[in-house]
Amino acid sequence: MSADTADVPLGSLAGKLLVAGPALLDPNFARTVILMLEHNADGAVGVVLNRPADADLLDHLPGWWSHAIEPRVVFIGGPVGEGGGLGLGRGRGGHALEGWAEIEGVRAIDLEVEPAEDDDLEIRVFAGYAGWGAGQLEGELAVGSWIIVDADPGDIFTDDPDRLWARVLRRQGGRLSLLATMPIDPSLN
Repeated sequence: MSADTADVPLGSLAGKLLVAGPALLDPNFARTVILMLEHNADGAVGVVLNRPADADLLDHLPGWWSHAIEPRVVFIGGPVGEGGGLGLGRGRGGHALEGWAEIEGVRAIDLEVEPAEDDDLEIRVFAGYAGWGAGQLEGELAVGSWIIVDADPGDIFTDDPDRLWARVLRRQGGRLSLLATMPIDPSLN
């Protein structure tokens, strides 16, 4: 799939990244990178990969703490369903949630079933998710709010989420890599 925002995709974006365009100033999504988990005619679901919260995972899900990737905090997955949690995991172990496709070797994990000590599982926990109703995401794509790029498995479990937006744009090359250097407020340029 092209990384060009002018082309609204016809197929599913599951497994792709949505990178917030510089003009997207909504505080929920400015400078975010979203892993798309589901996308069909009924709508779309994803999780924001680069919004760590100050909430230590040990305080919220102590049984999962030793399996969490640094930083071991809860991430803000999006503004929808913030009271609920979603785990993404890779490796052996854990109970996968039914109905969610595996993406790049990463699957949704049932956080209510604690892992066995010998599970070779690495996880990241998200509070909430990003969601779009039927046609809503397509409308945002049409006006250039999002840049569609391929996901790299390292994006999902990055140890430096604060720099993920710029890193993903830089690796695209060309004009997209220049966006990584754009200040939040262009008048400061």
